[in-house]
Amino acid sequence: MLKISNFSKIYAGGKKAANHINLTVLAGEIHGFIGHNGAGKTTTIRAVAGVMDFEEGEILIDGRSVKKEPVACKKKLAYIPDNPDLYDYITGFQYLNYMADMFEVSAHDRSERIHRYAQLFEISDSLGNLISSYSHGMKQKTALIGALLHEPKLLILDEPFVGLDPEASFHLKKIMRELCQRGSAIFFSTHVLDVAEKLCDKISIIKNGELISSGTMEEVKGSSSLEDVFMEVVEHEQ
Repeated sequence: MLKISNFSKIYAGGKKAANHINLTVLAGEIHGFIGHNGAGKTTTIRAVAGVMDFEEGEILIDGRSVKKEPVACKKKLAYIPDNPDLYDYITGFQYLNYMADMFEVSAHDRSERIHRYAQLFEISDSLGNLISSYSHGMKQKTALIGALLHEPKLLILDEPFVGLDPEASFHLKKIMRELCQRGSAIFFSTHVLDVAEKLCDKISIIKNGELISSGTMEEVKGSSSLEDVFMEVVEHEQ
């Protein structure tokens, strides 16, 4: 579903935020992307989502090039950044209908999905309020619902559990697994290593723009914990 080949991103001044990244996320997989702050996670994720250009390499979504066919790729994915920037002066309900319109979700499907997810995340009573009145957690939940309305084939999440309460985090993890069981793929970054260890099928560790380790959870961590492996890798690289 997602194939990143020799991806590199160079910022002004020559800083290479990503250096020849190669990884694949298959349909039905949850792939965790971990690394310290500034390692290159968000840069890579933004390039995959098609909101950041890049100088080298290729990124394919369901066999289509993000560079050459950006609209076709974006129809198949949903992207939630680490700090969702929603429209403050519309209601949550208006925002969700706007997202449904963008992805051509039928009236029946959008109504059912908005109701189901709003109930699950306990924000049904707030959807008629302006988004400007929402807390960070409520904005995160609204963005999540908007991303799920068209049942994306690739869900891209940057630190999705930040700002969510424990119950919402539980439901999100369950939704992620159910989405993959229906054939979608998930690529997400997180600093919460115990969540990644329990949830992910595959994991990739990035440091200073370079992919250090990538594979199934068993291949990467063996008999150790993911936290121990991550610290060993980081310390070895230092």
